[in-house]
Amino acid sequence: MASDLYQSFLSKNLSPKERQELGKSVRKEVSRTSIGDFKIKGKRQDPIDILISQGKTRIPEYVPIRHARMAVDPFAFFRGGAAMMAKDLAGIPSPPISVQLCGDMHVSNFGFFSTSEHQLVFGINDFDETLPGNFDWDLKRLTASAMIAAQQLGQDQAYGEMIVRNIVRIYRNQLHIYSTLPYVDLKRTYIDEKVLKSATLQYGDPVSQKYLQKLLDKARKNNNSGVLGKLTEVTSAGIRLINNPPFVEHLERSYHGGKISELNDEGVNSYIKSLSPDRVNLLLRYKWIDWARKIVGVGSVGTSCSVIYLEGHDVNDPLFLQAKQAQPSVLAPFFPNTQFGSEGERVVHGQCLIQGAPDLFLGFGKTSEQEFYIRQLRDMKGGISVGGDGINTEVFPDFAKLFGWALANAHARSGDPAVLAGYCGRGEALDDALVKFSIAYSKQNEVDYDTFLRSIKSGKISCAKETF
Repeated sequence: MASDLYQSFLSKNLSPKERQELGKSVRKEVSRTSIGDFKIKGKRQDPIDILISQGKTRIPEYVPIRHARMAVDPFAFFRGGAAMMAKDLAGIPSPPISVQLCGDMHVSNFGFFSTSEHQLVFGINDFDETLPGNFDWDLKRLTASAMIAAQQLGQDQAYGEMIVRNIVRIYRNQLHIYSTLPYVDLKRTYIDEKVLKSATLQYGDPVSQKYLQKLLDKARKNNNSGVLGKLTEVTSAGIRLINNPPFVEHLERSYHGGKISELNDEGVNSYIKSLSPDRVNLLLRYKWIDWARKIVGVGSVGTSCSVIYLEGHDVNDPLFLQAKQAQPSVLAPFFPNTQFGSEGERVVHGQCLIQGAPDLFLGFGKTSEQEFYIRQLRDMKGGISVGGDGINTEVFPDFAKLFGWALANAHARSGDPAVLAGYCGRGEALDDALVKFSIAYSKQNEVDYDTFLRSIKSGKISCAKETF
C-alpha cells in the first residue's frame, strides 16, 4: 500500500528526489483525477440533523444566533458547515499523505497576525478543528469555498475556475520550492510583510497592491490599545468591558451552573501550567480587571468564548486575552488515532505546527466544565472577508494566490513537502481535479443551503431574527 510506503520513509535517509518519487507512487493508490470526484455512496446524512446534533453540545440560547449567521448567504452557510463537509469527504477518494490540517479551511480563515517579535505575517488564522489528516481535505474545502465565494460576488463559473486554478497552481509551485529547503530554513520561512509586498509588486495588480496595504495598515492598528476604546467603557470602578447582551455579557454563573469566579481561578491556574516560564513571568506582571462572555464567528457560535481584560502599569498598558472553548474536532471521527491531553492542547499543538509563529500568550487549560485555549484577542490581527469592504472581484485573483501559498507553507511545515510535491506534480492534473470538485461541491452547498432555509421556515431548527 502507498500509505505503508509513505510511513516507511520516516526511518530512512531519503533525498528530496527520492521522497518526491514516493509521493508520485501514491498516485497508484489514489490518482489525482479521482480527487475531483464527488459522489455520495449510499444515503447521505441529512445536513440539518448534523447541525441539530452540534447544537446539543452548545449554549442553547446562542444556537439560534449561529443559525441566523449561517442563513445570511450560501458562503456563510458553508463557513458553518465544516462538520457536514467532513462527513462528505470521508466517503470519497483521498491520498494518504498526512499533514496537520486546519480542518476548516476556507477563504475567510486567512489573515494577518504578529510574531512574538512583532513582525506582521500572513497565514491561516483559525485552528478550532485542526488535526493530523490527509492533505487534500484542506485543499478541497479551500477550493470549494473559493468557488462559492466567487458566486457570492456575482461571478460566473469561468471566474470561479480561474480563482481555483490560481490557488492550486501556487500551492503546487510553493511545495516544490519548500521541498528542497533545509528544514531549519523552512521553519523560519514566513509570508511576512516584506515578502508580501515583493510578491504583489512582481505579480499583483495595482488594485491588489493598494488593498493589501490597506489590510496591513488596519492590522497594525488592531492592537490592545485599539481594543480599549471599542470593547470597554469608563465606569465608577474603572475601565470595564461594555455589557451588550447577548453578544457580550457579564455572568455570575456558567451555563452548567458553576460560579464564574471559581471557574476563572481554576482555568487560569490550569492555563499557566501550559506556558513557558518566560511567558508566565510576563503574564503575572498584569492584573485581572474584568471578564465577559462574547459571541464570535459563525461556526463557533454557541461554544463558550470570553474576553479577559488585564492591566499592566496602568490603563495605558492594556492586555486583552480571548479564552475559547475547545470541543472535539469535526475531523475526529475520521482521523481518530491522534491523542492529546485535552482539546485545548490539540488546538495549540496544531496552531504551533501550522503557523510557526504563534501568539505570545497562546496556551491551553481546563476547568471542571470545559476545555479551552487562550490567545490575545487582538495583536496586529486582521482577517479576510468576502464582499462589502472585503475581497472584491478585482483583488480576488491575486489573493487566491496568497491563499494557495499560505496553505502550502502550513502543509510543508507539518508534513513532508517533497512527498506532497511529488504527488501534486508540476502539471495541471491536480488543478483540473479540484476545479471539478469545487464545482460539484458548490452545487451541493446550494442544495444544502436551500434545505437549511426551508428547515428554518418550517420551524425544524431555530433562528434568531437578527445578529450583529
